[in-house]
Amino acid sequence: MTPEAQLQKLGIALPPVAVPAAAYVPFVQTGNHIFLSGHIARKNGQPWAGQLGRELTVHDGQAAARAVAIDLMGTLKAAVGDLSRVQRIVKLTCLVNSTPGFTDHHLVANGCSELLAQVFGPTKGPHARSAFGVAQIPMGACVEIELIAEAA
Repeated sequence: MTPEAQLQKLGIALPPVAVPAAAYVPFVQTGNHIFLSGHIARKNGQPWAGQLGRELTVHDGQAAARAVAIDLMGTLKAAVGDLSRVQRIVKLTCLVNSTPGFTDHHLVANGCSELLAQVFGPTKGPHARSAFGVAQIPMGACVEIELIAEAA
């Protein structure tokens, strides 16, 4: 099943590429690798603000990371034209706005990782990953994720 067919089956419509909020571009391609800038979690069109371990739970964080995955795929589609051109999701870096005692960053990141694996399948979707806590993310967002992919 193609990534687009899988998205349709899941009832997911990809958003257009968001306009950068600062001096950067949404993605850069060099050779076959596409580097997507960090995407913050959004809810109802606004930054999904909050801190894990304070007002947000792991479940909230996973939902936020899943929302970021959808935005990342929208940007990736703009970069490659057709998600079937993606040969591999290579790496994610997940930043979690969290309290000092919060230690479940890896579980939050699963919200993104699991959806990418579901959409791109067992050979193209699994990826290397880093997930860690930070004191703050732009606009108070709870999660920010960047992605590296390889395209045909």
